[in-house]
Amino acid sequence: MKHNFSFFKYLIVLLFAGVVTGCSQDDEFLIDPPNIAQGEQQLQDTLTMGEELLLSPKFSNTKNSTFEWTVDGEIVGNDSTYVFIPETRGTHEISVQAMNDGGEAALTYNIHSWGAFENGFYLINEGWFGHGTGTVGFYRYDTQQLEDSVYVKTNPNKDFLPMNSTLEFGTVYNEKLYLLSKVGGPVVVANAYSLKEEQRIASQAGNDWRAFLGISATKGLLSSSDGIHNINLETLQIEGKIPGISGQVGDMEKVGDYIFVLSQREGAVIFNATSYEIEKRIPGMVLGFAKTADNNIWVAGDKKLIKINPNNLETEEIELSFSAYGSWGAWHPSSITASDKAVFIAKNSSFSGGKEIYKYEDDVASLEKAFIQLPENEVFYGKGLAYNPDTKQLIIRTVREGWGENFSYNKLHFYNTTSGNLDKTESYEGYYFPAAPVFH
Repeated sequence: MKHNFSFFKYLIVLLFAGVVTGCSQDDEFLIDPPNIAQGEQQLQDTLTMGEELLLSPKFSNTKNSTFEWTVDGEIVGNDSTYVFIPETRGTHEISVQAMNDGGEAALTYNIHSWGAFENGFYLINEGWFGHGTGTVGFYRYDTQQLEDSVYVKTNPNKDFLPMNSTLEFGTVYNEKLYLLSKVGGPVVVANAYSLKEEQRIASQAGNDWRAFLGISATKGLLSSSDGIHNINLETLQIEGKIPGISGQVGDMEKVGDYIFVLSQREGAVIFNATSYEIEKRIPGMVLGFAKTADNNIWVAGDKKLIKINPNNLETEEIELSFSAYGSWGAWHPSSITASDKAVFIAKNSSFSGGKEIYKYEDDVASLEKAFIQLPENEVFYGKGLAYNPDTKQLIIRTVREGWGENFSYNKLHFYNTTSGNLDKTESYEGYYFPAAPVFH
């Protein structure tokens, strides 16, 4: 993510030149428009919570001058410079007024402060089963660096125990990050921007969560190895199960009046979002759900890609040139995603381990050959791919092909969704076992 700092320098010069008032042509201006030399001062339009920014407009003469700084209308200082340390995320208006006998000048900075974990995306890792719990990483746009284990660093007294659980799912809903573990692990709710934990369903035997879906400000759903559970989002208490569906249920999506869920036994099942009555079943579906900008929902199974109209639930079937595999044996979120107009599917083996991505955009011929072929000796792990709406790229996570030590060699790829070209790769080592990226 790039910011046009040179534009802000130019804007500040114009602002100073345009607001010096109160004197005649013959007066000597003791405050002149700022003289900003290249490299002398770097102005920013954004910074992240926890950082500080020195604002130091340059004056040719500050003799007998007084200054007044305000942040969002509140007076905060009277020096010629000001150190801005944001206390809240959001856009802040910072103004300085300089005055002396020759006149006055005013300048306004508009600076956006990101939350500590806002300007980037999360990376959920399931962890090395039996050796340690899952972890949460964060890829930061401004530094273009991957930060490791940010959840436990932010919440040092919290964890995802027990060690035989796997952290497999994450999503952001109503400015909260929901994290779900399988095999006895917890459900954790944190502020999506600060990552400070707010609530949790404690780890206990019998927990075996899959996915979370927000329904309203107070209601949500948790899928599991045995059906779908209602959850009160205010108390984080389980309040019974959704009738009519049992067995392992994974991915879920809500569009308009309908809730779409993926069932191991029944394929895609569509519920009325108000009554929770089943409206339609599409057997054999194992990958879902992707949503394009027109709100159409996409699922896949066997050699079929199916588009579902969310208004009337009518379907359109597109033939795939390969078999779509799900992950019911060792569940992870489905290896399907969508940009505004295109659907992307990882051609996996029976679990993960695939090497190709196919793209569909209104032309069945596009499914005849792979859109992206992974680099040599790499395979998908976990969900494998996700569309990043911030950068308009495909984010792809891989490990080295093979077993044992090969799982410790990780790649984070950034692919162009139009050309299929590889834009960037981050390599890192460790037994993370990738689950899925999560975007704001």
